[in-house]
Amino acid sequence: MTDHNTITPKNDSGIRRFRRSREDRMIAGVCGGAAKLFGTDAVLVRIFLVAATLLGFGTGILVYAACWLLVPED
Repeated sequence: MTDHNTITPKNDSGIRRFRRSREDRMIAGVCGGAAKLFGTDAVLVRIFLVAATLLGFGTGILVYAACWLLVPED
């Protein structure tokens, strides 16, 4: 068996990149990837996204869909 953490390339420049998560996902892994990027819990990102969708007249769902299409998987 291989561990997924051992085969992921390391970024030597120290730049953190936004990638969709394969492990922490409910639909497409966008919130899990954002949580990993910002160093927070994915539940908080999901709550923020739902609030942005409800209070921003659907803006959150458009941002999620765009990230689903444009952001590569981890």
